[in-house]
Amino acid sequence: MSSINTTSFFQIPYFVLMCFPSIQSWQHWLSITLTFLLVIAVASNLIILEVIRREQNLPEPMYHLISFLAVLDLVLCMATIPKILGVLGFNLKVIDLPTCLLQMFAMNSLVVMECATFLFMAFDWYVAICNPLRYSSVISFRFIAKSFLFVLLRGILVYLPYPMLTARLQYCSRNVNVIEHCVCTNVAVTSLACSDRTINAVYQLVIAFGILGSDFIFICLSYCLILRVVICIPVKGAARKALSTCSSHLILISFFYTLLLVLIFTNKMEKVIVPDVPILLNVLHFIIPPALNPLVYGLRTKEMKPGIMKMISSWDKSPAVK
Repeated sequence: MSSINTTSFFQIPYFVLMCFPSIQSWQHWLSITLTFLLVIAVASNLIILEVIRREQNLPEPMYHLISFLAVLDLVLCMATIPKILGVLGFNLKVIDLPTCLLQMFAMNSLVVMECATFLFMAFDWYVAICNPLRYSSVISFRFIAKSFLFVLLRGILVYLPYPMLTARLQYCSRNVNVIEHCVCTNVAVTSLACSDRTINAVYQLVIAFGILGSDFIFICLSYCLILRVVICIPVKGAARKALSTCSSHLILISFFYTLLLVLIFTNKMEKVIVPDVPILLNVLHFIIPPALNPLVYGLRTKEMKPGIMKMISSWDKSPAVK
């Protein structure tokens, strides 16, 4: 007699993204806010890229890092927000397994790339303030090119195994293929598997603490060294001027890692927090930094302001269509 307790295993062909489980009846209104933030993120990053391209007086390597960060922000928000808008506004909740794994890889690898970019920005400020006489020899265009290559390769190679590990998991018929999230996050997808996912959990912890954690430690170390040098500057007002030059970068790093840490802790405390809270924080993490980064650099960097004003004035002076 065949056993009736035998579990049938199969590879789920698609998932259903539920987004916010507790507010299904009115979550579509959130698409208006997300659309507004998406327009700001795309437009502001494109403006920053165009200003850096036009202005010949911005040859410093820092502006190449800013343009690289703008490209990463554009790719990150376009890889996540359009699908979220489709789920919220048009009820397009179905996502097939390959697309889900691709989205998972894109989200995680781009976050790793952004962390590495912030690290190189901190190193740039460290050399500029702590060892200015060697700046041109250390932070050369060759160094920037190697930095870009390192950021891309590390982001791709570090997270490439994770979707492969997720694809090998077995999903059984007693599990429902509903993801209570707006995107294919690591935990949301692997929690649907009925096979052992210990390797996935360990690999994710190694990346979180070994890669992202080490980047954060080196960034903090760079700013500690910068602060030590700045405090010892005897010239009146020089310390304030030196700190103001890197304040934009410090603001963005603080916001990026604060939101990331809050997201991690809320996910760990999901039993005592409303499930929609970590989902909302995750969504905001994909759109707020891309929208905020170019605004902070554009408003707080004095070298960028003239270029932005010149571009706006050129739009005003463009010949009207008769």
